[in-house]
Amino acid sequence: MKYLVTIALVLPPLVGSFQPTPSSWAPCRSRINDDEAQSNDRPAMPTAKRKWQRRQHPSSTQLSMCQLMGMNCAALTDFTFSFRGFARRGGATDVHSHGWGLCFYDGRGLRAFHDPDPAAESLLAEFLQTHPVKTFNMVSHIRYATRGEVKLENVHPFQREMWGISFCFAHNGDVSSFDRSQFATNEVVDCTTDSNSPKLNKLNKSCVKIPWIGNSIGAKDTGERPYNPIGATDSEALFCAILNALRARFDTLPSLPVMHSAIQSLCHEIVSIDDQYEGTTILNFLLGCGPHIQFAYSWPGAREGSKVWNGLHYLVREPPFGSAHLSDCDYTINFATKTTEEDRVAVIATAPLTDDEDWVEIKRGQLILFDDGLPHMAPDDCYEAELRKHGLKSDAIPPTPSLEIDMRRYELRKDFYQGASI
Repeated sequence: MKYLVTIALVLPPLVGSFQPTPSSWAPCRSRINDDEAQSNDRPAMPTAKRKWQRRQHPSSTQLSMCQLMGMNCAALTDFTFSFRGFARRGGATDVHSHGWGLCFYDGRGLRAFHDPDPAAESLLAEFLQTHPVKTFNMVSHIRYATRGEVKLENVHPFQREMWGISFCFAHNGDVSSFDRSQFATNEVVDCTTDSNSPKLNKLNKSCVKIPWIGNSIGAKDTGERPYNPIGATDSEALFCAILNALRARFDTLPSLPVMHSAIQSLCHEIVSIDDQYEGTTILNFLLGCGPHIQFAYSWPGAREGSKVWNGLHYLVREPPFGSAHLSDCDYTINFATKTTEEDRVAVIATAPLTDDEDWVEIKRGQLILFDDGLPHMAPDDCYEAELRKHGLKSDAIPPTPSLEIDMRRYELRKDFYQGASI
């Protein structure tokens, strides 16, 4: 049985007309040859911060992975500068030419753009570079296909509604326990056979549900899977598994400290489960949770035989603002002429997007909540975002009774809330 997946793109209102031509691409023409693109050596990080140095791209690309970019802001900000350089990596200065996607929040709504064509050649990507749209929160992805064909349904970021909130998710890495070939095939077979049969487990994988995670947060597997993947990537299956666990665990909206603690536990559980499979677990993702909140998690690594380091880096731009130069384009902007004292922007990327700013590599196993353009490293730090009234909001399920009750009820460590003036 074949299924038809229809995806609609909702474009922001246009002012005037837009007719892309080759000349409109000129401001972002690469200053390096395509054969000398992305760094493939893991950058030395002797200190927490360093200036990024681009190194030579290898001749073999089969060991490459996707790349991520996110932005989180204190004031409404457009993403054209960062996306201009990031899109070049989608087939021009790097090999990530198997599609791209971008989601940004417009109030509680989520605008989504997806294209299976290379970002460096996409007229839709060019549209977003030349028509500034402002947001507090944005997630983007360029794809190098390793699991799942080059099709629209396999393009990140993926989106789902939960608790009346739009969530979006983009992933970079390898998580073998969520490889669709491990638990499903495209063959339609009789699903009534005893599920404990070894023959069924071997031949009837189309009946096997996506793996369950949630034991680490007390979410029991009842057999239900409200969220299931549409495409064939391990990334989308992983996203669905995270949402299934959170939905099973919480009957009221969790506070941000509790949400941080729960997602961190789920990440540890995923890495632990994945240890039983051959290969190296590489788990980097960005998770948008409404108009203000974005989580970034990194379990970095390199595929066997590859020097391409897959992790996450971030920086925070805030007053006093200066200039920045893109690594993938001969393009510089002076932010001091385009910002105010109220502006602050956090940019997250697989590899730093500029070559003259200080980027910080996220540590292995670290989960960061970004809000208001600031990184919040631990559950107790997320209390600040609650004070800014940026916690999860929904009309679909009851809200958190109170921050203190929520943290006590879900047994967040006492030292996270004692003395926090709540």
